[in-house]
Amino acid sequence: MFTKMKNIETAFQHVKMFTAVVVVCCFLLCGFVLFKSYQLAAITQSKVYVLANGKALEALTADRKDNIPVEARDHIKTFHQYFFSLDPDDKVIQNNITKALYLADATAKRQYEDLKENGYYSNIIAGNISQQIDIDSVQVDVNTYPYYFRCFAIQKIIRTTSIVYRSLITEGYLRNVSRSDNNPHGFLIERWITVENKDIRTEARQN
Repeated sequence: MFTKMKNIETAFQHVKMFTAVVVVCCFLLCGFVLFKSYQLAAITQSKVYVLANGKALEALTADRKDNIPVEARDHIKTFHQYFFSLDPDDKVIQNNITKALYLADATAKRQYEDLKENGYYSNIIAGNISQQIDIDSVQVDVNTYPYYFRCFAIQKIIRTTSIVYRSLITEGYLRNVSRSDNNPHGFLIERWITVENKDIRTEARQN
């Protein structure tokens, strides 16, 4: 009888131990599943799908700080393209300048107003002149805020009988602002000045 009781007690101890092991394994399994779920959610959130021409293309998101140099350079290039790309058409000039002024502060507006007051845009229209710009390079210092930049470019002024190439160097600072349709990079150019703007060479146009 005592042997039977002992066997029952031993069996009960085994059941308790087995149950404890099963419970611990369940907790470990639940923890592993939760960890993997959070990991999968994080990976999923880092992916963006863009629909282009009926196809879903995957794009990866990243922290803004990782993209600051790239976005800053593109912001500066975009501003200069709008501000200095001109054709002998008042609507084209106004459209480009308006887009440029969304990307910069009052220093850019003052330069525009000075040029307008001096008859620069009127001369472009009257002389059927086109102006283009090629950005050579943009240097941005992201170690200090606001971010200092210097832009190196070549202006191409196309007249009826000649093409004038001018060296253009500008500098200024970038500060963060809210992103919008008019300012997708979320930067604003401040204290913008022209450091150099001089003729390099002139070429005669072939008629």
